[in-house]
Parts: sequence; C-alpha cells; structure tokens
Amino acid sequence: MKSNIANAEISRPYAEALMSVAQSNNVADKFDSDVRSLLNLLQESEALRTFFANPFITAEDKKGVISKILSGDTNPIFRNFLMLLVDRRRIILLEAIAQEYLALLRQLNQIVLASVISAVPLTDEQKQTIKEKVKSIEPNAREVELDSKIDSDIIGGVIIKVGSQVVDSSLRGQLRRLTLSLNS
Repeated sequence: MKSNIANAEISRPYAEALMSVAQSNNVADKFDSDVRSLLNLLQESEALRTFFANPFITAEDKKGVISKILSGDTNPIFRNFLMLLVDRRRIILLEAIAQEYLALLRQLNQIVLASVISAVPLTDEQKQTIKEKVKSIEPNAREVELDSKIDSDIIGGVIIKVGSQVVDSSLRGQLRRLTLSLNS
C-alpha cells in the first residue's frame, strides 16, 4: 500500500508535466490516443512491464524498444517524454503516469469514469442507459466513459462505481441485502 502511495506521489507530477506540455502544444487529445495505446500494450504484456522494470537493462535498450513499439504517427513530444522517463529511471512508473494523465484529461474535459461490472457483456442500449444514470449521479459531467468488466459471480444485473459512489443492482447484492434483512 505504501508503495502505491509513493508511486502516486512520484507519477502525478510527471503526468501534470505531460499535461502541461500537451496543452501548451494543443495536443492533449492526440496524447490521449497515444497514452491509451501504450497503456493497453503495457496491460497486455507482462514481458514489456518486466523489461521496463529490470534495472540491469540499459537505458539505450529501453529507448530502442520504445522506438520500436511506438507507431510512426506518435507525437515526437510524447516520444521525447518517454525517453526522459528512461533517462530519469522513471519508466517503471509509466503505467501509473499514463493512468494519472488520463485522469487529468478526463477532469479537464469534464468526463466521468464509471466502472461497470456485469455478469454478461452489455448491449449498446444498456451502456447508454448506464451513461444516463451516471449523468444523473454526476450532473457536472459532460460525458461518461465506461470501464466495463465481466464477472459471472454477480449472477445478473450490474454494479456501477463512480468515484466513491457504488450502485449495486446485481443479483448477488440483492441476495446479500435480503439475507441481512432476514437475519436482523
């Protein structure tokens, strides 16, 4: 836990610096797609995360891998930022920095992130209904971004998390509440 707090304290200023540079160059939205692509790659590849975390791999090798994995249309400013992270030995925090950057971008654009857990994949109509529900919870939100996960243990229904608020309309949650009411 202490490590996560320390990582957040280190990654936040880097994310803020990236946001500042992105805004001053009017490329915050372009960085959004670059950051999301890189974040997806990191989340899918344990080998890449291990490679960046390995202190015995030289900075030049890490920079070489970054150059190879970034597409040709990646913004040079973003590419230079990643090279700076390698030079400062902060590339291990890339995932945390990327998450912080996306949170700052959502805040800037008044986009609310809602985590949705469902037993089965949601239809487009269901996603739209959830977005409307979230907008009623967060009236200042211009848009809602859904982070959907599938968990068959909830049996049916959905669990929606927006910040610290949780709306549990899953069958598992309803059964738990019924059990508690019968036991009291």
